[in-house]
Amino acid sequence: MRPFRHSPLMAAAATFALLSVGSSLAQEMAKPVPEMQAVLDKLQALESKPFSTLSVPEARTQASPADAAHAVQWDKRISSNPEAKVTTKDITIPSEAGGLAARVYTPEGKGPFPVVVYYHGGGWVVADLNTYDSSPRALSLGAKAIVVSVEYRHAPEHKFPAAHEDAWTAYKWVVENIHDMNGNSDKIAVAGESAGGNLAANVALMAKEMKTKMPLHQLLVYPVAGNDMTTASYTENAQAKPLGKADMEWFVKNATTSMDQTKDPRINLNGRSDLAGVAPATVILAQIDPLRSDGETFAAKLKEAGVPVDLKVYDGVTHEFFGMGKVVPQAKQAMDMAVADLTAAFNKAQ
Repeated sequence: MRPFRHSPLMAAAATFALLSVGSSLAQEMAKPVPEMQAVLDKLQALESKPFSTLSVPEARTQASPADAAHAVQWDKRISSNPEAKVTTKDITIPSEAGGLAARVYTPEGKGPFPVVVYYHGGGWVVADLNTYDSSPRALSLGAKAIVVSVEYRHAPEHKFPAAHEDAWTAYKWVVENIHDMNGNSDKIAVAGESAGGNLAANVALMAKEMKTKMPLHQLLVYPVAGNDMTTASYTENAQAKPLGKADMEWFVKNATTSMDQTKDPRINLNGRSDLAGVAPATVILAQIDPLRSDGETFAAKLKEAGVPVDLKVYDGVTHEFFGMGKVVPQAKQAMDMAVADLTAAFNKAQ
């Protein structure tokens, strides 16, 4: 038997293999910080399953990340104050679709208050005003603003662009009527998380296009901003919880009539060329999130168009972390950043 010899070709193959391993390790999903992991562990204990494995009714009724965060808060006996001091009132915004539910958050004080129109997340399929209560409540308290949290029609019953139409309808109504609730529409901003971040960005662009009252600022928290599911963050976080690549595919399947619809500029914000002149933006992203690259690209495109952008990626946290300020330190930091930028925008308007 011949002695084993290394050929140049084998050596090259071995080197390539080592480089491939190094590259794959470099793209491994980051580890959540302990506080974020505690929420994920609680979510698992509540028997929450990946969206991609569920029917829409099942997905709408299972425990949410917000439920898990509240459970951790309860376990640690963390007070709900001072956010609980913000008062709320449920209203209906007239629309051609028959009326949109909304919740108005009002801080203590005399007013008239600046205004934030807020759109919740949920892939345009799941979640509601109750699921996303923490974020608008904290924004109202911190920015001393009235926050109008808007409900919109959900898919698959009402597919794209129903939610986008409702978002614009709600914004127009708030501009015209918020003075009746002690709000000042000359100091108005838009905000949203995930699918709601996409809605907020679209409203800001629509206001510019329609030459109507533009928001002073847009707060975009891990927004849906593209239709490319091969980005770096999709690769790294394909198996992430509570949102992975298969879950995003599930949302797209339910929210649109076909994949071709994701090319629409209202979904693929990163494909647009009309960003110049839109409202300044705060873009808050999570490291362990398939949508991170989308948000980074959109922030870069806004900057290229001359739009002021304050961008921050929070390490060690996942999609949905933003409203968890009571139990996740990075969420508190992100909320403080959002509040500071909104407050500066409102003060500048004076």
